[in-house]
Amino acid sequence: MLDNNIKNQLKSHFESLTQPVELLIALDDSKKSAEVESLANDLASLSDKFTVSNNPDANARRPSMVVHSAIKNTHITFAGVPMGHEFTSLVLALLHTGGHASKAKSEDIEQIQSLDQELNFEVYISLSCQTCPQVVQALNTMAATNSKIKATMIDGALFQEEVEERNILAVPAVYLNGEPFSQGALSLTDILNKVDSKGAARQAAALSEKDEFDVLVIGGGPAGASAAIYSARKGLNTGIVADRFGGQVADTLAIENFISIKATQGPKLVAQLEEHVKEYDVDVMHNQRAAGLERINNQYEISLENGAILKAKSLVLATGARWREMNVPGEQEYRGHGVAYCPHCDGPLFKGKPVAVIGGGNSGIEAAIDLANIVEHVTVLEFADTLRADEVLIRKANSLSNITIIKNAQTTEVLGDGKKVTGLSYTDRLSGESKNLSLAGIFVQIGLIPNTEWLKDSELELSQFGEILVDAKGATSLPGVYGAGDATNTPFKQIIIAMGSGATASLGAFDYLIRHSEQTTDAA
Repeated sequence: MLDNNIKNQLKSHFESLTQPVELLIALDDSKKSAEVESLANDLASLSDKFTVSNNPDANARRPSMVVHSAIKNTHITFAGVPMGHEFTSLVLALLHTGGHASKAKSEDIEQIQSLDQELNFEVYISLSCQTCPQVVQALNTMAATNSKIKATMIDGALFQEEVEERNILAVPAVYLNGEPFSQGALSLTDILNKVDSKGAARQAAALSEKDEFDVLVIGGGPAGASAAIYSARKGLNTGIVADRFGGQVADTLAIENFISIKATQGPKLVAQLEEHVKEYDVDVMHNQRAAGLERINNQYEISLENGAILKAKSLVLATGARWREMNVPGEQEYRGHGVAYCPHCDGPLFKGKPVAVIGGGNSGIEAAIDLANIVEHVTVLEFADTLRADEVLIRKANSLSNITIIKNAQTTEVLGDGKKVTGLSYTDRLSGESKNLSLAGIFVQIGLIPNTEWLKDSELELSQFGEILVDAKGATSLPGVYGAGDATNTPFKQIIIAMGSGATASLGAFDYLIRHSEQTTDAA
């Protein structure tokens, strides 16, 4: 199951184990069960701390493997074969169960240990989902720390009956004690704040006590990371407020236009960015979302959604952008129930079924090509009379027999049966005729919208599209406030451009700070 190179790497990691780990497997006659058994035996051969035995629970999912500590009585279950993006989740579960310390923040570990209720988490994933491991690993950390908490990863593609019964059409989908808990990206702090009502208040109080920052960066994507590094290298007291470090890049599968690196993947690049930021004295405040900006004399205050207030002499706003929605009837009702925005994450849930992709740009055509390998048929709907994607992508899409491209198509409604998507309606813009398509899923790929709603009531000047207006130095309409990346009116939304603009904005903020006292005196 595992090649020799991986075995050698794992063997080295497992030398740090101090406690025994039981691998409890539940199997049937399927090929996947054979893979689980082979994987368990391969792992057992790498450390004398591992033992393999049959799971005595007659109701266990099959195939599955429980990573169990008899000493701590902890249970982490993998229902399916935890390979692909989830292989790291398995390795971490083995390490943490076997006594290797978690890298979670000490305050998070203390909060987990203080939870005194039975929590049984189930998270449905797809092995191609790059967002899922973050959620799986957060839940596994909780289960490895507190015996009252259990975590189960479930491969939705393998347990289709459960997926259909629970009407799961987007991953990661988390259930707690049998009831829906969350859908989409979720951090350990997010989970703890949801199950521990007092946690968010404690966190807000601690954040509000922080000293004033020289430069406070709002956003942890490529632009924000670059800005923080440049600021810290100038010796400035620097902080980052990030809802999710990496932003949209964390959801990007393939990156082939990042100069100096022939090819990489979004999560890998995000991990490298975060490691680079950690090389400097930057206060990274994870899982925090800005809610407001206010200027008080020569100081700025950023209010967060949890009620905390952060103070700074200057700001770099790099909040990025998100997928644009269709804004048609039924879209919100069936979001996560057939309406999706990440083909890499949710595509496997529609295996063998007809789907549509809305949008004929690069993102839309790339999504159609990827989905064509999984689903029965892909229909691409493009509003304009021409496709905006690169010619090489258009040729590839046209070469695939299960892709149909319809131009001059205006989507008007998402159709469903009350539980899930059953199709969509669109208008032929040439004839005015209304048409319906029978579908199981709809993937929306129609561009980006800046994450700047929280600035609408501030004095900051925005474009008609909600973008932060910046000049050549990244300066905004407010003194000491700079913008960078996809949230600004920068014409091209690219990772490498965002990084460059982050550096520019940070240098602009530094220039503002060294001149600030003189400007204040002149103004007086």
